[in-house]
Amino acid sequence: MVTNLARPEGNITGFNNFEFATAGKWLSLLKECSPGLTRAAIIFDPGSSPYAMYVRAIEAAARSLAVRLIPFPVQSDAEIERAFAEFATEPDGGIVALPTFSVVLRRKKIIRLAAQHRLPAMYPYRFFVAEGGLMSYGTNLPDLYRQAASYVDRILKGEKPVDLPVQQQTKFDLVINLKTARALGLTIPETLLATADEVIQ
Repeated sequence: MVTNLARPEGNITGFNNFEFATAGKWLSLLKECSPGLTRAAIIFDPGSSPYAMYVRAIEAAARSLAVRLIPFPVQSDAEIERAFAEFATEPDGGIVALPTFSVVLRRKKIIRLAAQHRLPAMYPYRFFVAEGGLMSYGTNLPDLYRQAASYVDRILKGEKPVDLPVQQQTKFDLVINLKTARALGLTIPETLLATADEVIQ
């Protein structure tokens, strides 16, 4: 754990992949995409420590958006299937998938079940949308890896990690899959399409 981002201790530095405030944005974008949304299932791995910080940010957004949150901790295929079956029994729902281990590992099943139950879903990374998910808003991972390579190069040339501040992410990409939106019967607002970094046809 790094306590001082500007001057990390010991031999630890790098790029922070987590920006917990973005979780509130996930819910507001999902609501913009599906205005009738009144319920949101939060899919997360309870064994992944960052999830609580994301949930706090989503709870703050939910109050202003009049959306009821229903947490679903999942760590197996069976738990994911039960979560979707239970949540889909009522209308006006949507999914927010957190960037936790089981969610990323089992993303194909989550994407398939969201389509099967006709639930709009927000994901944390582009690769979810490339694989058929509706929408993502989050860190551009390839760009993050490129930046990390520059730190590796500097360290190999003699710089000390303690002299390299931990970098916070400042750019987040919005990606929308229009094919998935059409399959769900959603019309994505033009204003949202205009702000998207990528639209997958």
